[in-house]
Amino acid sequence: MKPDKTNIIRRQLAGMRRDALSIFKAGLSAVDPAAGIRRHCRRDGRRLAVGSHCFDLDRIKNIYVIGAGKASAPMAAAVEEILGDRITRGTVTVKYGHTTGLSRIGLVEAGHPVPDGNGVTGAEKMLSLVSSAGADDLVICLISGGGSALMPLPAAGITLTDKQKVTQILLDCGATIHEINTLRKHLSRIKGGQLCRAAHPAAMATLILSDVVGDDLDVIASGPTVPDTGTFDDCRRIIARYNIETALPPAVLSRIQAGIQGRIKETPKAADPVFGQTVNRIIGSNIDAVAAAGREATSRGYRTFILSSMIEGDTTEAARMHGAIAREIIRSGHPVPAPACMLSGGETTVKVTGGGKGGRNQEFVLAAALDIDLDIDKDEMIVVFSAGTDGTDGPTDAAGAVADHLTLSRARKRGMNPRHYLAENNAYRFFKPLNDLVMTGPTKTNVMDLRVILVCSPDDHTG
Repeated sequence: MKPDKTNIIRRQLAGMRRDALSIFKAGLSAVDPAAGIRRHCRRDGRRLAVGSHCFDLDRIKNIYVIGAGKASAPMAAAVEEILGDRITRGTVTVKYGHTTGLSRIGLVEAGHPVPDGNGVTGAEKMLSLVSSAGADDLVICLISGGGSALMPLPAAGITLTDKQKVTQILLDCGATIHEINTLRKHLSRIKGGQLCRAAHPAAMATLILSDVVGDDLDVIASGPTVPDTGTFDDCRRIIARYNIETALPPAVLSRIQAGIQGRIKETPKAADPVFGQTVNRIIGSNIDAVAAAGREATSRGYRTFILSSMIEGDTTEAARMHGAIAREIIRSGHPVPAPACMLSGGETTVKVTGGGKGGRNQEFVLAAALDIDLDIDKDEMIVVFSAGTDGTDGPTDAAGAVADHLTLSRARKRGMNPRHYLAENNAYRFFKPLNDLVMTGPTKTNVMDLRVILVCSPDDHTG
């Protein structure tokens, strides 16, 4: 390309990158946890409405507030605004650094995604609090992404170390969040409806910010207040599917076998009377973020379409599919012509085989960069952006990464082999020297991931 044309392309790519970040931030704003609480939980004098269900505050003696998740602190702050001194006591557990000032509700910071001792302390406080509730009390439970890891309360015979090992093994083998939580529920005293069982006969209202594909209530934070659809036998099948039996702690295998044989009580199911006074309400989810991102993209001049808010499966395969659609837009104008914005959400999985540093969003962008680097006319431009809505991608301080169709040529000029970094699960160290990491800090919300793919030509006017 001629120098002047090269400069035009670079300037427009810079603008597209800014657009992608703004589109992502619009998605975040739509799932602000405090705003979600205020939309779905309202006080009108002596009545408290949670969705369509109303509680008569004159008939309620004590109100206890508990919760866990990356967004639970701002959710708790919003509940304090609504109920004030009607709150008797409360405690919520959040990931380290995801804090907010609270006046009536206690706060515990703990480890995520691998649980730690602080998480156990927080879960014990919650269980003790709800166990003291009576028939004329109300328990308000605030659940958001990360809640499962932040409520570790091992079952009898299981240690925290056992649960930490199980979580890490499942993460490394590429198990889905549904599968991870199935095992978590059956190794816990609080998950899989068991928190609701402990609170019975008190009424319980659970407000949920969903971080799972399909918004399945029994999967979000391992469903502490909803009937559990999984069984000990399901745990056995998951272990067999990933061939991890020899890697798991013996105590875990013994408990699962005892459950299969009926020697340990199953988690409560739908017919259990403990759920008779329970209300569960989703206050925000991934599709809310994706839809808001779409409105922002359209306002910036892009022809926008939502691929899906339910993308799962292997990260690299998902990236290649997104890259292929971007190239199709360039070649045929389908499914929409440029300037185009493709959006997707959900949560993919990475099977860790290398010793690098990264997360599923960074790996997605690196894999997609390899795909859009192939056989692309450089008069056309593609930007790929993927980030976690919680601001943390895997065990890193980045939310995700951004790349364009020229990223790999910049990397190769530095002597970097992108395929090597991908094979080593080392996307963080690939993008860091290129200044292509997306750094947001803790967003205090969490509805899985948001991906933004922009396709333009030099004649397009967007932004």
